Amino acid sequence: MARRFGTIGLACVTLLITLLTAGAGAEQNYRDLVGAVKIGAVADKGALNVPYITWGGDMATFYANGGTGTRKGSIFDQKGLNVQLSPGDNFVQQVRDYMSGKSPFLRGTFHMIGLASELINADKRTQGMVVLQMTWSAGDHMVSRSGIRTTQDLKGKTIVLQRGGPHVGMLDDILKTAKLDWKDIKVIWAGDLTGGANSPAAIFRKNPQVDACFVISPDMIGLTGGLTDTGSGAEGTVKGARVLVSTADLSRSIADVYVCRKDYFDAHPDIVTKFVSGYLKACEEVLDLKKAYEAKGSADYMKLLKLTQDIYGKDVIPTLEEDAHGLLSDCTFVGYPGNVAFFTQPNNLHGFDAFQKNTLDLAVQLGYAKSRQLFLKSGVNFSSADAFTGYLKKTKAVKQERFRGEAVKKEIELLGSDTGLDDRTIVSFTINFEPNQMDFNVKKYKAEYDRVIQMADKYGNAVVAIRGHSDPSKTLLDLVRAGVEKGTLQRSGSSGSYSYSFKGKALDLSDTAKLVKLIESGGFDGVAENNPRETMQAALNLSKKRADAVRKSILAYAKSKKLPFDVSQIQSAGVGISEPFIAKPSSMDEAKKNMRVEFRLLKVNAEAVKKSDFDF
Repeated sequence: MARRFGTIGLACVTLLITLLTAGAGAEQNYRDLVGAVKIGAVADKGALNVPYITWGGDMATFYANGGTGTRKGSIFDQKGLNVQLSPGDNFVQQVRDYMSGKSPFLRGTFHMIGLASELINADKRTQGMVVLQMTWSAGDHMVSRSGIRTTQDLKGKTIVLQRGGPHVGMLDDILKTAKLDWKDIKVIWAGDLTGGANSPAAIFRKNPQVDACFVISPDMIGLTGGLTDTGSGAEGTVKGARVLVSTADLSRSIADVYVCRKDYFDAHPDIVTKFVSGYLKACEEVLDLKKAYEAKGSADYMKLLKLTQDIYGKDVIPTLEEDAHGLLSDCTFVGYPGNVAFFTQPNNLHGFDAFQKNTLDLAVQLGYAKSRQLFLKSGVNFSSADAFTGYLKKTKAVKQERFRGEAVKKEIELLGSDTGLDDRTIVSFTINFEPNQMDFNVKKYKAEYDRVIQMADKYGNAVVAIRGHSDPSKTLLDLVRAGVEKGTLQRSGSSGSYSYSFKGKALDLSDTAKLVKLIESGGFDGVAENNPRETMQAALNLSKKRADAVRKSILAYAKSKKLPFDVSQIQSAGVGISEPFIAKPSSMDEAKKNMRVEFRLLKVNAEAVKKSDFDF
C-alpha cells in the first residue's frame, strides 16, 4: 500500500488557500508559492545534498546509499560518492533549496516538477535537466461515488485532490481519456495529500456533494475496502465508493524523476553519472531481493524494509511486511532499459518529449506558469560501458507481449453488459459502418485510431477491447416468420402496432436478452426458409470479422507511424445482435445505429498480465 507524500507540506500551508472550488486557470503562479529566493551556486565541497520523498522508488536510493548518509561499502560509496539524503516532501522548499544552491537536485513526479518549470528554467544556471526516471506509480487512485461508472460520467462533477501534488497530472490524463477538459469539472484543492481534515479522503467523507477524490493506497482502502471492492458503509468505508481509475491500470501517468541543475551537471557530469548509475544498480539488486523475499524470505530485504521504516518513521511506516513492502510494491521500476527508452526511443508516447509537452501545457493552463520554459533532456551517456552497459546486469530490453492473449480474449468474450463489463470499463466509444462494410479506412477513422493508441500507451495494464455489433432486424424478421409458421408465436393488433406472445405468454420484441435465449433454446427452429438461429449466428460471425478487421487496421496504422505498440493489448470480439442501441429498429437510420464497432478500455484480472522486471 503506497504512502506517497509529496509536494506542499505543512511549512507552506500559509502560502495557500486551503480549499478552493474552481475550474481551470485558478491556480497560483509558482513564483508566488516559492517567494523571493536568491540564486546561489552549489558548493563543491562536502556531502552532495540529495532530496527524497516518501515513495517506494526512493527505497532504492536508501539501499544505494546505505542510509541517509553514505555507508562504507554501499553502492554509492564504491563509486566514490558522498551523499547526504534529506527529506523533500515539502516540494516548495525543495525548489527554494534548488534555487539557492543547497542542493543541485529536485526529486518529484514529472508533472510536479513541471508545475515549477517557468521558475526553475528561466535562468540558465538553474535550468532543469531531467537526468533519471525512477519509476511509474501503481499505487495512486481516483475514488468515485456509485453514480459514476466510467470516466465520461465525470462531466459536471466535483473532484478533490491535493494542490500541486502528484495527482494533478493523473487527473489531466483521465480527463483526456474521456475527451473532457478542466472546464468540464469543478475542483476542490486540498492542502494535504493524506491525513487530517484537509486531505482529499477526509473531504470526500464529510461532503456528499464531492463526487470523486484522488488518494494514495491506504486512504483508498479506507474508503472502498480494496482496489476491486465497493464500500459497504461498514468498517469506515463510504457506501458505494469504488476505484474508478488506478495507476495499477493507468500505469504510465505518474513518472518519478530526478532533475539536476544545468550548471552543476556541466561542472560535474561524472558525479551525476555515478549517481544515476548507482541508482540503477540498486534497482536491480532491490528487485532481486524482493523476489527472493516473496519466494522464500530474505534477511537482506528485511534490512531494507527496516532501514525504510527508520528513515520515514513508524508513524509513516508502522509495519515492515505490510507498509514498507507495500510501499515498494506500489511502484514499477523502469531500470536501465526504461531510461534508454524514456530519453532516446523515437515516437515514444510516454517518453521525455511527450511528458515535457503535456506537463508544460498543463502548467500554463492551470496558471502555475505564464509561459512554457523547457527542461533539458538527460545529458548522461547511457551507452557508457563503465557506467552502464558493462556495469549493470539487466541492460537488455526484453521485448514480450504484456498480456496473456488467450486469457484476455476469453475474459472479453465472457463479459457482457450484464456480467461485469460496465464495472470494468474505464471509457468507451464507437464507430459506425455501412451495411456490408468490411474495409475500415484509416483516413476515415484516424481520430479514433489515434485515441486507441494513446489510451493503450497510457493505460499500460489495461486492455482495449474491440467489440463488433450487428443490427438485429433480420433476426427479428426471421423469428417472427418462423414463430408464426410454427404456431408458437401469436400476433395481435394491426400493422405498426403488433403485440406478440410466445406459447401464450407476452413477448416483447425489444427484450433482446430474452429473445436470444429463446432462439438458443430452439424455440424457433424447424422452419427452413426463416431460421433465426442461423441468422443470429451469421450476425455474430460477421460482427467478429468486422472487429478483427478494425484491429488489423489499427495495428497496421501504428506500424506505419513506427509507434511502439503491444499487439497483445488490443483484442477483438464479436457481440452479434445481443447489445443493440435500438432493440427493434423501425427505419434504416435506426438500424445503422446498431451497426457499430465499439472500443472499450477495460481493467483485466492481474493473472492476464505477464510479470516483468521493468516497465519501459
